[in-house]
Formats: sequence, C-alpha cells, structure tokens
Amino acid sequence: MTARGPAHVRTAVKRVAPHLWPPHDLSHCLQELCPGLVYGDNKVCCNTQQLRTLKKNMQVPLQYLSRCPACFFNFMTLFCELTCSPRQSDFVSATNFSTFDKNTTNVDKVSYYISQTFANAMYNACSDVQAPSTNLKALSLLCGRDASECTPNNWIQYMFDINNGQVPFAIDPDFSDVPIAGMTPMSNVTFNCTQSLDDGSGPCSCQDCSEACGPTPVAPPVLPTWTILGLDAMTVIMWCSYVAFLILFFGVMLGAWCYRRRMVTSEYGPILDSNQPQSINSDGDATCCETLGERFENCLRVLFSSWGSLCVRHPLTVILTSVVLVLICSAGLSYMSITTNPVELWSSPSSRARQEKDYFDQHFGPFFRTEQLIITTPLNASGVFSPTSGPDIHFSSILNISLLHQVLDLQTEIAKLTAEYKGETVTFKDICISPLAPYNDNCTILSLLNYYQNSHEVLDHEDVVFYVNSDYHTHFLYCVSSPTALDDTSKSHDPCMGTFGGPVFPWLALGGYEGTAYNNATALVITFPVHNYLNDTDKLGKALAWESVFVNFVKNYDNPNLTIAFSSERSIEDEIDRESNSDITTIVISYVIMFVYISLALGHINSFWTLLVDSKISLGIAGILIVLSSVACSLGIFSYIGIPLTLIVIEVIPFLVLAVGVDNIFIIVQTYQRDERMPEEELHQQIGRILGEVAPSMFLSSFSETVAFFLGALSSMPAVRTFSLFAGLAVFIDFLLQITCFVSLLGLDIRRQEANRPDILCCVKLSDGQQEKSEGCLFRFFKKIYAPFILKGWVRPLVVAVFVGMLSFSIAVVNKVEIGLDQRLAMPDDSYVLDYFGNLSEYLHTGPPVYFVVEDGHDYKAPEGQNAVCGGVGCNSNSLVQQIYTASLLNNYSKISNVPSSWLDDYFDWVKPQSSCCRYYNSTGAFCNASVVDKTCVPCRPMTPSGKQRPNGTEFMRFLPMFLSDNPNIKCGKGGHAAYSTAVDLKENNTDVGATYFMSYHTILKTSSDFIDALKMARELTDNITQAIGPHNKTYSVFPYSIFYVFYEQYLTIVYDTAFNLGVSLAAIFVVSTVLLGFELWSAILVSFTIAMILVNMFGVMWLWDISLNAVSLVNLVMCCGISVEFCSHIVRAFSVSTRSSRVERAEEALAHMGSSVFSGITLTKFGGILILALSKSQIFQIFYFRMYLSIVLLGAAHGLIFLPVLLSYAGPSVNKAKVVAAHNRFVGTDREQLVY
Repeated sequence: MTARGPAHVRTAVKRVAPHLWPPHDLSHCLQELCPGLVYGDNKVCCNTQQLRTLKKNMQVPLQYLSRCPACFFNFMTLFCELTCSPRQSDFVSATNFSTFDKNTTNVDKVSYYISQTFANAMYNACSDVQAPSTNLKALSLLCGRDASECTPNNWIQYMFDINNGQVPFAIDPDFSDVPIAGMTPMSNVTFNCTQSLDDGSGPCSCQDCSEACGPTPVAPPVLPTWTILGLDAMTVIMWCSYVAFLILFFGVMLGAWCYRRRMVTSEYGPILDSNQPQSINSDGDATCCETLGERFENCLRVLFSSWGSLCVRHPLTVILTSVVLVLICSAGLSYMSITTNPVELWSSPSSRARQEKDYFDQHFGPFFRTEQLIITTPLNASGVFSPTSGPDIHFSSILNISLLHQVLDLQTEIAKLTAEYKGETVTFKDICISPLAPYNDNCTILSLLNYYQNSHEVLDHEDVVFYVNSDYHTHFLYCVSSPTALDDTSKSHDPCMGTFGGPVFPWLALGGYEGTAYNNATALVITFPVHNYLNDTDKLGKALAWESVFVNFVKNYDNPNLTIAFSSERSIEDEIDRESNSDITTIVISYVIMFVYISLALGHINSFWTLLVDSKISLGIAGILIVLSSVACSLGIFSYIGIPLTLIVIEVIPFLVLAVGVDNIFIIVQTYQRDERMPEEELHQQIGRILGEVAPSMFLSSFSETVAFFLGALSSMPAVRTFSLFAGLAVFIDFLLQITCFVSLLGLDIRRQEANRPDILCCVKLSDGQQEKSEGCLFRFFKKIYAPFILKGWVRPLVVAVFVGMLSFSIAVVNKVEIGLDQRLAMPDDSYVLDYFGNLSEYLHTGPPVYFVVEDGHDYKAPEGQNAVCGGVGCNSNSLVQQIYTASLLNNYSKISNVPSSWLDDYFDWVKPQSSCCRYYNSTGAFCNASVVDKTCVPCRPMTPSGKQRPNGTEFMRFLPMFLSDNPNIKCGKGGHAAYSTAVDLKENNTDVGATYFMSYHTILKTSSDFIDALKMARELTDNITQAIGPHNKTYSVFPYSIFYVFYEQYLTIVYDTAFNLGVSLAAIFVVSTVLLGFELWSAILVSFTIAMILVNMFGVMWLWDISLNAVSLVNLVMCCGISVEFCSHIVRAFSVSTRSSRVERAEEALAHMGSSVFSGITLTKFGGILILALSKSQIFQIFYFRMYLSIVLLGAAHGLIFLPVLLSYAGPSVNKAKVVAAHNRFVGTDREQLVY
C-alpha cells in the first residue's frame, strides 16, 4: 500500500503568508503532525485545512512507519517543511504554470530542493522498518518497488511522481548538500533510528533498526567432519582395527598350528580315547550348571515328546479344536479397521508434535487443506517491456498475456467445479476459505491472477498515449513490490489485494526466478486453500468429494500451451491406496511362488515309482494354511481389542511368519525323513521322539522372536509398535499350531504314505511297494560336501577374515546411513504426484508456514507481558518477535525465512490515536471502520501523552476485538480481520487473551534432512523464547507448529529408537536363548553376537544400496532380528546338544543336520518370492522390501550357514558332560549308541 502522500501540496504552493497561531484547532494539528515547526514566533505557512489534508494523506505511512519514531519523524519533516515551513521559499520553487482564469494562475510543477544528507538520513532510519502483517519491509509497500531496490532518491522521487496518481501536479525533487540555482536545500535535523526523540519517544527496536541490534549474529560454525590424516576417521579406525585383528588372528592360528605339530595332536581327533561317556572330557564330572541345563533340556524333550505322541494319537480332535479356535480368533477380523491416516501411522498420540498439533487444532482450527497447481509452458513466448523510465525489462514466457488469459480460464473453471456428496451439490465456495466473510465471501485463491482481480477485463487494462503508461506489465511490477496495495497509482487505480481481501505474496504465486526478479519467473503457482474439519465427517466428506472432482478435472485437462503439475490434499493418501492395490498382484505372485516351492520341496522322493506317494503337496498346503491362520488369528485378536491395522502389518507380517513357520515345518518333516523308526516303536512314539528333539529348538527360536517383538512394542513409533504386537502374537500362534495341528496332519500324512496312497488322491490305494528311506540330495550335499569343506583347516580362517572385514566395513559406514524418507518413494512410478514433487523442488520459493504458538497463560494486558512478546519500540531485546527476527537473519542455519507477522505490534499501530483506524460510534460504543464517514465516530484514544502509550488492562481488551474484526481498507491497512482473526483465541467473553500464534515461513525445504533441521531449529528457538518470556513458575510455553512436524519428529529420535528397539530385541533373544539352551550362557552370547553382526551388516547394505533409516526400514530391521534367530538358533542348539568329541565335528554335525533344513526352509523359500518384488511398480516396495528382504535373507543365510559354524568350531561352548551321560543312557543298547560319540 502506498502513501497518498503529497496530495496536499496543491495548497502548499499557494504561498500562504506566515501568520500567527490561529485557533486551537491549528495549534493542535501542528503539534500532532509537525512538532518541529512549533518554535519561535509560531509563524507557519499553512492553514488548518492543509494540515487536515496532510493528516488524512499520512494515515497509511503512519500505520507502517510509526513503529520507528525516528523514521516517522524524519518522514513527516519532509512533508511538513514542504507544506508549512515559514522558510518554504528557500527550497521550494514553482517552475511551470498555467492560467486558470483571469485572476488565478495554477502551479503545474514545483521543484523541491532537498539535502542529500537529509534524504540519506531519512532513508537509513526507515530502511529496516517492518510491516508485521505482511512479513515485508515497510519500504516494499511505500517505495513502488521491492525494499532491496529502494534508495533514498528513488523513494522520494516515487512519492512525488505525478505518474503514480497520488499527486495533483509534478513535484521535482532536487538533491544537493550545497545551494543551487539560488535555493538552499531543506536540511532539517534528523534523528537516527537508535536515538530517542525530544518528546520522549524511545529508539526504534532492533527489528526496525539493525543498528540497534549490535553485531550481526553469526551462525555457530559447522562442526568439521571427523578425519584422521584427511580421511574419514571411522574408515581409518576400522581399517586399522581390521588389519590389527588379521595380524593377531593369523598369528594365533600360526602359533596353534606350530604347537599342534610339536604335540602331534589334532583338534579333529577325539579329546580322549575312551569308551566311557564320563571320560568324554578330561575335566571330570559335570558341573552344577551343566546338570541343571541337562535336566531342563530333558524336561522339554519329555514334554514335547508326550505332546507329539498325543497329537498323533488323536489327530481329529486336535485338528478340529485348532480349526475352531482359529475361526473364533479370526472372527475378530469383522471388527478390523485399517489406519491410512499418515498422522496416526507415524506419530504417537503422546509425542510432542502430536500434542502440539492437537493443541493448535483445538484453539485455532486445523491447518487448511491445499489444492495446488504448478504451471509452466513449453512455448518460447518471452518478451521485453519498455517502461517510461529506466531500462527495458524482460518478461518470461509464462507471463505472456495470452498465456495468462488461458491460465485465468483454467482457474475460473476450477473455481466453478461442483461435486456430489450424499445427494447434495458441493461447490468450491461451500468449502473454500473466505477470510473476510460475511462482509466478503470471495474465496481465497493464491494466484498471480488475483493481482488482476481474477478478471480478463482488468488484465487487459492499459493506458496508452504515445507510449505505454500502464498495462498488465506495470501492474505486475507494482504488485510484486506492494502486494497489499489497494491502488496501483495507475489511471485505472487497480488494487493488488486479492478479491478475497488479502494479499498474494509473489513468492507464493511465482516460481523459478532468482532473488526478487519476479519478472523472470518460469512457473505460476495457484493454490486453492480449503477448510479442514477436525470432527465433522460430513463437511470433511464434502471437501473430499470436491477434491476428487478437482483431481479428475486437472488430470483430463488438455492445453498444449500449458504444462500442469498438481496435487490435492487427498492425493498422497489416494496414491498410496492405489499403490497398495496395484502391488497386490505382485505380492500374490510372490507368495504363490513360495507356496509352490514349499509344497514341492517338502516331499522326499525316493524313486520315480513312488513319486505320487512320497509327494507332500497336501501337507505343504496345510503348513501354509497354518501360517496364514496364525496371521489371521493375530489380526483378529487385536481387532477384538480395537487396535487398528496398518499397511505395514498387512504387507510385512505374512512374509515374516512364513519365514519362521516354513523353517519349522521343514525341520520337523526333514528330521522325520532322515529318522529310522526303532524296533517296536509305533508311529506316534517316533513322531513324539522327533518332536522332543526338534521342538525345543523351534520353541527357542519362536519364543525368542515373540519376546523380542513384544518388547519392540515399547517403541514410541506407532508403526513399529503395531507391527511388533501383531508380529509377536502371530509368531507364537504359528508355533502353537505347528506343534499341534501340523503334527497331527504329519501323522495322518505318514499313515497315508505308509499305506501306499498317493498324495492329494488319498482315497486311491496303489499296489504295495517296498518302502525305502534314503537321505535327501540337499542333506547329502550338506553332510558330505558343504559342511566338511566349510570346516577345513584353511577355509575357516578365510571365512573369519571375510566376515570380520564385512563387519568392519559396516561399522565404518553405519553413521553415514541417511535418515528420513523421501516422500516421492511412497508414490507409484506412474503417479501424477511425482511430477508435482519434482516441480515443487524446482520452482517453489518458500517453505511451509510455521506458527509460533504462545499457550494460554501469558498476560498481554500488562506492559511486562507485552514487552516480552512484541517487536516494536520499548519491547525487550529478547522478546518473541525479536528472537524470531534474529533467527531469520540466519536463515541458512535457523531455516526461518521471514520476520513473523505480529498481531500485537499491528494492534499497537492500529490503536494509536494519530491513526484513523481505531474509532467507535460515540453514541453506541460500537466499532466504526476507517472508511465510514460519520461525525459521531470518534478516536478510540485521546491525543494525550497517556493516550499515545500502549493500551493496558481493560483498555487493551476493549479495543482488541474491534481490531480483529476490522477489514483492511485504503484508509487503514492495519485491520486485523484478514490476517489475525484466527491468530488470537479470545476467552471469557472477550475479556482476556488465551492462546495466540505468530506466523512466519520456513526456508525452502527439499530433502528430509532439511525438514528435520527445520523442526530441530524451530524447537531450539522456542525453547529459548519460553525461557525468556515466561515467569519462573510458568505453566505455559511457546512451541512451533508446522504441518510437517508430526511426520518428521520421528527422525529426531530415530537413531535412539533404532538402538533401543534392536537392543531390547537382542537382550530378549539373549535371555531366552540362555534359558532354553539349558543355561548355556556362552551359546546365548554367540547367538546374540551373530545376530548383532547381521544387523550391523544390514546397515552396511543400507548405505551401499541407498536405503534410508526411517520407520519402514526400522520395522524391517526388527523383523531382521527375528528372522536371524531362525538362521542362528537352530545351528547353535544342534551344536550344544551334539556329543561329538571336538568342536569341529560338532559344528559339522550341526551344519549337516540343521543347515539343510534352514537353507531349504528359509533361504530358498524366500529367495524366489523376493525376486518377484523387484517387479513392483512401487518404489517403496523396490527399495524397502525387495532390497531389504533380499539383504536379510542373504546375510542371514551367510552368517547362519557359513560364519556361525566356523565361529562355533573355534569358540563354541565345550560339550555338556551331563548331556553326554544322558544321551548315553538314553540310547544304550540301541543302534544309536554309537552316535553318541
């Protein structure tokens, strides 16, 4: 908004003779406006009417510049000297005249000689003054150009330029510090913005006067990267550690080899040559701990043996009972609800960001919904505009008037869209934001076209005589500099303020320019803000319905001249849903491949003739159904409780449970296939004995995973917590169904096989053939080739060297894994939102708005409370506004780009008695708008020393509701209705102020780290503000709020959450393994150590494969911890129960017997299914599921089947003598007795 400044000079140049003080009216006006002229004999060269005109035309500058008393005093001196100075003839001369009539001559042009020193001083005092409601400097609104381009001379020239429509004739300012042409330039005394005025007004605040701020703040130095000899420190340390380890390890190995050569012994031979189990180790009798472990092991063996025998003897009862229980649990799926709300998914209700969001929503309403277009053009339609003065100005193609008309047509069509919701017609006006309603019900549309009032006619306005005085170019240039102007000073007097009654800031409506060269913008940004609704589903439904129509319309819009990227509030959620649906086919194919493999691989084909009999397709299908039943039971039980599901649960848990469940199925079936039934042993006894051998291992892995997952539910991240709960229960139910229902089914299938009946077609009986048992190919490979090779004397050191090298590399890069989630990854490859995200990063020139919320409890009525918050004269140097302003000076560090809009400072300017803004009807006390002409309207506050002070107490609250209801107009641009109606929460019938906010903007945020840093710095800032403004016993605080905080808060603690979740899981695995391995502490340590290696190596893979750390990858890491148990625990337990004489032999036996089941049960099952995930259209599936799942399986298999056996051969626990004795006693007199040794 510009000053209608020098209109009063029409009377100023009449050469009114200096006269004595007129009546009190003139004295009062002169004292108010030009106190510098109240001196000596009190003679001035103006009358009362001229002073009234001056006061009227100074209202807008007063509202913006009076924040800084020195600035406004100097500014008024310029006009007071021109209008009233008794020395006017010394520096004002009329240069052009015209005849009005016989007795009257009009002045057409005057020259005003102004000291350059005065002009510079006036400019310097005003150059930093802020306009709080606009986040701009006041000179941007008063200079006709951006404040950065404003100079002392062009500012004064602009105000006196007849072409701006604000002066009745030309005033030609001449700047000189020495007399010229017989004239002495006006060089009155000026005040610096750091000085107090003679009337007692204090110096300007730091926000409005940079000189008052002291030294320019400097951002803390960025901590240098930790380096050693110029190289990354972690890399150097881990390389040195790795080399030192290799030297030490191979040195020890060489020493041991030499020692064995001298002693002529071998670790591959028996420890002692004895036939007595007691002498299996030279250390004597079993220890107490070994005895306790053996007894616990025996209890588990007896328990599971009895249970397995029972299940085989009563299969129908067990199966029917299992089916009934599964159906009862699965019935809970009817109560199932799926959480798709991103806030609910990623932000805990107890988290700080979530609580702050809820507080903001309750007091100010939820953040509006956004529908946005980013429009570019493929055409080369740029042009050059030649203004009346100055150089030519280049205008980019998108600002071509023809294209602007086309964009306006598009904008108008969108605003006219209608939707249907429950039989009602929904228009944009029904859901849009109208800040000045009910006085002005026009919808807010943040668009360049709102500079032209969304009108083709206004867009075509032009004033052309011999050259272009004004057209859409000049209006554009004026409005981008003064977006709050109500008059562009052209012949048409077109406003810049939007039709909705608010400004459209150029950085919100334009993109693809440098600095403030808005004329070079390459993109138009059109934003349609829509009301959001907290607890009104019908109104929200209407908004969603209109958004759906909006999306379909823009998708189908076709204009070859315009390229449109767009998004609506519902777009991301819609695209995620579409992505989930499109990935169903991929997931189904993945599971089908795994199912087919399981069904075929379970069978052990002895010969071609027994193919149909030996096949176990039906048993494999049953095993798969058991896995799916366990998942359904888990979902159903938690649905009964009312815990909603998430897409992560649905997509990840079947994969997890299938890995765990299939592994156990293969272990049971393959152990049976390799077992020989003892003489006089019945089937149920054999299966019971087998279950007694393998079920403790299954119980170890399943219970470890269950406990680890349930403890993972302690996480504060909803996605991780929900996954952990569902996964823990699903794994445990799967184990229960396997040792009950599957064992019974296995018994039935074996009876079928022994009866020589084909699989599936079990009603058909084939001719009896000889039943022969042979070892499977995979088992023979592991037993005869793989295990002996891996455990060769020269292979084992190489394995250790390679895996320790992998571990060292992973540790070196673990701190280099990126944190965050690029939102583009959540979109399908063919999503229109990807184009929008790309354009957003390329063109957008401002970040998200940030609100600094002062919670209810601050006292705004007391001077101390006001000074702690405001940013004007007399405010504390560490006030809220001042601290945010200081932070904005360091925008690269603080991520705050603008001075905050301060309702309190604008209120103080609005309520000043010098201003015409605050008036009320003398008869009723009701508010009287500045545009109303009524003699009964009187100023709110008297023109007295006390009246010029800020309002306090009840007076503060008396006028505040008026300010918040006042619509800005050409006479008062400070009305607070549009800018602040939702910023102040009035309470107790408008007698007190509750919660309030002060709005600014973040800088441009493009990457996850940008968003995380913005949140972190905003919180640091508000913590400092809270300490500065609050009393010692404060019960309120200041906090920042922006729409993205609830999504990015998790990343502030993601490292801690990851360490906590994985640490708790490892601790749980260690404790459970210690107990279930028969209190063998060292075995549990080896299991936990190997799993920890897998997890650390996962971070190495994440760094190599560009997988960032976020909630999705954390869920996968927690799952990795569970699956790793399957790869490790079975091998370690098989090693611990082995009674072979040396560690190498025990490791070889464990790897041969359990390795083949682990390899066929997990590795091969998952490998085929995972490869299909690479075909997914979803980037998040390709990265966080295909890449991570593949890494989990490959690393787990490598560590479980290669590294762990080697580790056990070197550092495995010694043989448990009590178990050896028990095994000897158990098998004495049988064919298995020889296997004890």
